[in-house]
Amino acid sequence: MAKPASRSSKRSSSPVFTGVLIGLIVGALLAVGVALWATGNNPFQPAKPAAPSASVPTPPAAPEPAPSFDFYKVLPGGAPAEPPAAPAAKPAPRLYLQAGAFINPNDADNLKAQLAMLGIEAAIQTAEVPDKGVLHRVRIGPFASAHDVDTLRARLTQNNIAVTLVREEPISQETP
Repeated sequence: MAKPASRSSKRSSSPVFTGVLIGLIVGALLAVGVALWATGNNPFQPAKPAAPSASVPTPPAAPEPAPSFDFYKVLPGGAPAEPPAAPAAKPAPRLYLQAGAFINPNDADNLKAQLAMLGIEAAIQTAEVPDKGVLHRVRIGPFASAHDVDTLRARLTQNNIAVTLVREEPISQETP
């Protein structure tokens, strides 16, 4: 009797798997080569001989002692400290032109837009005023000099916009 053809137990690998495996190996070798080149390390160069003075060990440097502060020795000769300098002169007040104050924020926006059409930049400040509630102020400025204020005030008067000069005192802060 004839024997039936048996399948061989030999596994054949697919060409795709072989290509992926070879690609991974080549990629890893290239990555190691680029890393060594980029860092300047070359494991194939012989080690440089050590300098003759390097064979003699040098003693470690003593750490620098931390400064010691004693409160009573900080002042020279134990004399009391000098009084602080006199406060600087008060800064000049900032000058603004206020074009209006409105309860309705839309009215303030409309006036700001009207000023923008004239090429004048304005800001809206919201503030709570006692007995009047929340007001939206339309202000122009601050100005560096009174001459700038007068020039702009004349221009606004020509365009039928009434403004009021507002001096705002800067808040002085105490220094410790």
